[in-house]
Amino acid sequence: MKTLQAGRIVQALDSFRIELPSWGFSNTGTRFGKYLQPAAATTIDEKFSDAQQVHQLTGVCPTLALHVLWDLPGGLPDVDRIGSLAAKHGVQPGSINPNLFEEQMYKFGSFGNPDRTVREHALRHTRDSVAIARRLNSRDIVLWFADGSNYPGTANIRQRKQWFEENLRALHTDVDARQRLLVEYKPFEPAFYHTDIADWGMALAFARSAGPHARVLVDTGHHYQSQNIEQLVAWLLAEGMLGGFHFNDRRYADDDLTLGSIDPYQVFRIFHEILLFEWESGTRADIAYMIDQSHNLKGKIEAMIQTVMQAQELFAKASLVEYETLASAQGRCQLVE
Repeated sequence: MKTLQAGRIVQALDSFRIELPSWGFSNTGTRFGKYLQPAAATTIDEKFSDAQQVHQLTGVCPTLALHVLWDLPGGLPDVDRIGSLAAKHGVQPGSINPNLFEEQMYKFGSFGNPDRTVREHALRHTRDSVAIARRLNSRDIVLWFADGSNYPGTANIRQRKQWFEENLRALHTDVDARQRLLVEYKPFEPAFYHTDIADWGMALAFARSAGPHARVLVDTGHHYQSQNIEQLVAWLLAEGMLGGFHFNDRRYADDDLTLGSIDPYQVFRIFHEILLFEWESGTRADIAYMIDQSHNLKGKIEAMIQTVMQAQELFAKASLVEYETLASAQGRCQLVE
């Protein structure tokens, strides 16, 4: 390997950080059941401990994403305990994830629910989540909504869009200058006729409507088969609206498999578009790299380590692309040298 290439790899990896998900260390399953693992985390202390183990072995996972309902069930009063665990394990709180899908009142939606009291309840929860993030010095609040419908004609799609816009704008008023709202999308599941935020374009429109501190979050498993994810990444970069990733791999839908286990080349292409943008613009893209995976067959810690190392390897490979040569070939429409 040339000295220049080695230097580019070292520079790239020195700057690479990726966030672990607290829920990725606990017992999870499928729609059909759950397989328990003896070593799976059952408390937030154990989740921090597992994250510490991964960070110690990889050196690039200094933060742990938290799910409010699962990790801070008491809300704001639980913040001090989280702070103590972070200090104990050397892993800081990362993105804060409100839970807008498990309570029974969310059967017909949260921000898009026809019942005003449900919409207001969901808004209060997300506002509490913003306050929790501020107390924990966490920048990003990740918003994923299960809202949608299963049958044609059962929901007023345009009205629900308006309700989403109203709540997102209201929530944005709580965000301080350092914080961000990351709007996530998903084409289907659990809704199977329409989903209120089904693709990156809808997420982009909602983020812009919410305010200047909102961005789009891309979950690599939240796309239709064969969708060109790196193209939409390039578009979001060009629009200044790419806020972060939830990394996982899939064969069919939102499979939440270990990153790169099915299509590592796709991850490489995504990283390439990001690094090419940084080279062209001369600026570092402000992107939060996060893992969102659910392992019911592999060991939790082992699967996380595999994902982190795969991400490092593919990021390093993307950093080796000679952008000057590539730009020249593109300008000349030279497909093969």
